[in-house]
Amino acid sequence: MMRLLRSARWLLLALAVSLVPASSYAGVFISVGFAPPVMPVYVQPPCPQPGLMWTPGYWAYGPDGYYWVPGAWVPAPYVGALWTPGYWGWSTGLYVWHPGYWGPHIGYYGGVNYGFGYFGIGFVGGVWHGGVFAYNTAVMHVNSVYIHNTYVDRTVVSRYTVAPGSHVAFSGGPGGIQHLPNAEERAAEHEQHMERTSFQTQHAEMAMRDHNAYARFNGGHPQNLASSRPLGAESHAAPQMREGQQYHAPQQEHSQPQYRAEQQQRYQPQQRSEQQSRAPQQQHYEQQQRRAEPQQHSEPHGHPESHPEHEDHHR
Repeated sequence: MMRLLRSARWLLLALAVSLVPASSYAGVFISVGFAPPVMPVYVQPPCPQPGLMWTPGYWAYGPDGYYWVPGAWVPAPYVGALWTPGYWGWSTGLYVWHPGYWGPHIGYYGGVNYGFGYFGIGFVGGVWHGGVFAYNTAVMHVNSVYIHNTYVDRTVVSRYTVAPGSHVAFSGGPGGIQHLPNAEERAAEHEQHMERTSFQTQHAEMAMRDHNAYARFNGGHPQNLASSRPLGAESHAAPQMREGQQYHAPQQEHSQPQYRAEQQQRYQPQQRSEQQSRAPQQQHYEQQQRRAEPQQHSEPHGHPESHPEHEDHHR
């Protein structure tokens, strides 16, 4: 009987969401009476090609309770786009889901430590520089065969981590992460945003249909923690600014990458021929992944010894 009531409640919620225009999704929230499970520790798959942004895994809520949506590499929908993760926030006895979004700057995500550059405040896994995204390999794992626009800055980890070592997956309330939005996060929330891409939506829907993704069946330890293959590309124009505003590609002075001359020379030819070479490179990468899939989540492999932050998503 309880299962029937729970399913009926979910169907009513799904029906209500289906009647809301896509442009209004940012205002639709899901509230739950109990907290999400702790954040699992997992290994980030290497970024296979330039221009991909990491979207961390998270707990969503479906017909059978909380389920895990695996982390994934996603093509940036426009130059300068940054992903602000969604988060669960506590409010008057309920845990409310605040959806993630694309924008020119990182907004507030509750101080939750998602790892891989999302340590609670902002994003320190990389920066846009001259129309190209540079990866901070101190906290991000990339395939160095194809990606050369990188830099190393470990100092940002401690400065932008709200709750070091915490695996709590919600903000506020008893036992939650205690972090109020700062001025930069508040400003970013008022910028023009773009909702998740259709491929991100499909990715989350696939997880919702996966019986093994639900915490009630896996004990809070899902097997599929991160997607080894990037999601599909969906191109958009940069969001329109309000009257009197100007769009500026985001820069972060604290982690401005310093490229070596040989890195720039190696990357520029690849950038010009990326469209022609991406297909065989991706095919080669996928072949490697298929051969490695049986032991992919059993133990970390192929990680640089000089970057221990790649071993898991928390310090």
